[in-house]
Amino acid sequence: MNKFSLSKFKPVLDSLLFALLGFALHNVSFYFFVSREFEGNFVYSILTLYIFFFCFSAAILFGLQNIKEINIDYVGYSFLLLTSLKIGAAFIFAKPILSNELPKTSIEKVNFFVIFIYFLAIETYLTIRILNNKQ
Repeated sequence: MNKFSLSKFKPVLDSLLFALLGFALHNVSFYFFVSREFEGNFVYSILTLYIFFFCFSAAILFGLQNIKEINIDYVGYSFLLLTSLKIGAAFIFAKPILSNELPKTSIEKVNFFVIFIYFLAIETYLTIRILNNKQ
């Protein structure tokens, strides 16, 4: 078994592709529907959120690939545990947004949670692919 196989990084690379696609679509939609001054007052920029969630997704998917090599029966449990840790970290990261009550805050809250759900969907999809590739 080759430890440095490219197939080990395939879910992470797929996640990067989905993240870049989501980021591009998100920026285009913000370009047409949200003014730059309004977006400039956000606590976290869109880019910062995408980087934050991609880093967590990459770590989760890489960890799941390693767990799959040890014992595929633990991939589902590990996914639940790692996703729960990500939820906790996301909540801590979102505290400044949740505590603000400015006019821009509602859009920023929605923005944060849409990105969170988008990455959760990516992780779920790629975890299902990891589980379906039993070797």
